[in-house]
Amino acid sequence: MNDAPTGRRTVGVVFWASLAISALFVVWGVVAPEHQMSTMNSALNAITSGFGWAYLLLPLLLLALLVGLALSRYGRVRLGADEDRPEFATHTWIAMILCAVMGIGLVSYGIAEPISHFAVPPHDLAEPGTPKAAVLALQYSFYDWGLHAWAIFAVFGLALGYSMYRKQRPGLVSALFRPLLGRHADGPVGKAIDVFTVFATLFGTTTSLGLGALQIDNGLNRILGTPTGATTQVVIVVAVTVLFSLSAASGVKRGIRYTSEINLSVASVLFLFVLFLGPTAFLVSLFLESLGQYGSEFLLMSLRGPAFGDTEWLQGWTYFMMAWWVSWGAFVGVFLARISRGRTIRQFILVVLGMPSLAFFAWFSVFGGSAIDLDLNGGTDIAGATAADLNSAFFVTLAEFPLPMVTATLVVILAVLFFVSGADANTYVLGMLTTHGSIQPRTPILLLWGAVTGALAIILLISGGLNALQQTVIVASAPFLVVIVGVVVSFLRDLRTEPATAPCPHHDHGTAAQADEPARTG
Repeated sequence: MNDAPTGRRTVGVVFWASLAISALFVVWGVVAPEHQMSTMNSALNAITSGFGWAYLLLPLLLLALLVGLALSRYGRVRLGADEDRPEFATHTWIAMILCAVMGIGLVSYGIAEPISHFAVPPHDLAEPGTPKAAVLALQYSFYDWGLHAWAIFAVFGLALGYSMYRKQRPGLVSALFRPLLGRHADGPVGKAIDVFTVFATLFGTTTSLGLGALQIDNGLNRILGTPTGATTQVVIVVAVTVLFSLSAASGVKRGIRYTSEINLSVASVLFLFVLFLGPTAFLVSLFLESLGQYGSEFLLMSLRGPAFGDTEWLQGWTYFMMAWWVSWGAFVGVFLARISRGRTIRQFILVVLGMPSLAFFAWFSVFGGSAIDLDLNGGTDIAGATAADLNSAFFVTLAEFPLPMVTATLVVILAVLFFVSGADANTYVLGMLTTHGSIQPRTPILLLWGAVTGALAIILLISGGLNALQQTVIVASAPFLVVIVGVVVSFLRDLRTEPATAPCPHHDHGTAAQADEPARTG
């Protein structure tokens, strides 16, 4: 059956059902915001108390599965035909992975999370404000933003890339279930899976959109003296929604690709500025020690739950982060699949797990480590400022460095660019998911999903700010945990159909030039 994901397909029941549910949520937030928030809070408590362990266990199991696949004979299988070669050069591919996925979180949490853990160490494992707390702070930041998150993304990306390009199926999560559900994957059950996917994806991005608006609001206040608050945040969301919708409409090869590469350049300048003007030796030492502790306590840290309390802390950090990544799973998976045709399973796993994790570890170490050093040795109170306003962390830290207005402006530019590149990739994916897996969704569909995403972000910001964003993403992601398990089972069934003899080594490795050369066919 050849139903490859090509062409501009029409909308169907998934589009209308997803749009209706999203619209109802928007109306609910407008008409009864307090009722909406109290309901979400009750659902949050029920989910985290009853199933919080699933958010800890599942990413760890996915990580083990991916390592096993990379080391197995399946590692040489391509996401596509054996003769396919990558569409994008490797450096462009990596830039798109880094920037179009979790970028805004690096600005929102790059300093805020480590300094928060430094002041209030996770699970009371250290005395606040001590060197031990500094190492622990980065260790848990690595946990939240490293291998566990990328394991979720990589599983979806692999399964979708294999299904779309190897099996010539549509770019839909429901299509992944054909080995498990047979023809039912194309019926009502499959449609329900796709609606769940859209709903989780929408709220995962809405959370990022809200965080970006909060960050830009704080930065503009410091640079231009603009008033902070809901009105400014709404204006920011509307303005950026227009930008990312237009960027998404221009397609992956133009808007998303170019904003990703610009992002990486601006982020690199800021990173090197803080690294070399900050306590460089301290930052390198802190990075290495934290990385060592992250590795040595990996299993213990991954499975430490609320058996003896800490439920509230886990809701604010670990559960929220893992739920955020679960809700982003399909979005990132579709996007990774879209840009990874021609890569081998082994190459995909190694790069997608390794490169972003190392980049994020370095980012948290330099920016979070600089803030920790200032509080530990410089007499500042960045932790206190962050506790009062999470979005002030980056700007308060950079105020201690030369050229604070210049660097603050760069942070705002970076936040806007990350905002645009992440949200336009998401809008593209929502369009793809609601048009039967089309890799070229029509512009009106893209613009509509951009508007819906912006409207949801505005509702949540007005009704409850950061807490509302955190609650909603955990609740919206919960049903998706079951979908992930189904994706894994179906993908493994698919892989069993691969012939026992591996592809020719020439097809797997090629030359370095081939690996970096965009495909000349198809």
